[in-house]
Amino acid sequence: MIWVFGGDGWAYDIGYGGLDHVLASGENLNFFVYDTEVYSNTGGQSSKATPAAAIAKFAAAGKETKKKDLGRMAMSYGYVYVAQVAMGADKNQTLKAITEAEAYDGPSIIIGYAPCINHGIRAGMGHAQQQQKRAVESGYWALYRYNPELAGKGENPFILDSKAPSMPFRDYLMSETRFASMFQFNPGAAERLFTKAEKDAMERLHYYEYMSKNKI
Repeated sequence: MIWVFGGDGWAYDIGYGGLDHVLASGENLNFFVYDTEVYSNTGGQSSKATPAAAIAKFAAAGKETKKKDLGRMAMSYGYVYVAQVAMGADKNQTLKAITEAEAYDGPSIIIGYAPCINHGIRAGMGHAQQQQKRAVESGYWALYRYNPELAGKGENPFILDSKAPSMPFRDYLMSETRFASMFQFNPGAAERLFTKAEKDAMERLHYYEYMSKNKI
């Protein structure tokens, strides 16, 4: 059993071509992506995983474009096991995804939300697990599993594990300085980009809800 671990800068961005090639090959390899939404190891530069409104290096005025949906792209093959997890939000779902990925005879990719010092969590990095929970509760991050084996049984392969948002989306954004500092460094664009960030996240979540109710 082979597992490959890497960050979002590699998986979403500079190494995406190689990752996509292996997933497309159908080989029985497992990938786990630590999604910090920036290039964490090189100083916090913006990547294709960075969402709109986030301030990062090379996006000092707030990123204008939406986050790349790596999981959705991998699901388009139809034979890749895909999961999105956040251990602080649901440990059991995380373990279930890892177990299913290992058991699946084919390529798998698990994308795990990984709070980072570059996020500027106002409560501190000691609260990273709680921040993961808040990300899911606000609808910022969704938990799901896509298992192609279920399709072979005539079942819906997509399972949405997270519930409907239970806290305001902006409360989550304002709990991190990468978003909250927009009002200091680029106040003229802050409201517009916050609106875009929420719209992007809700569109993504609604698509997942649709997938969970309809076999695509």
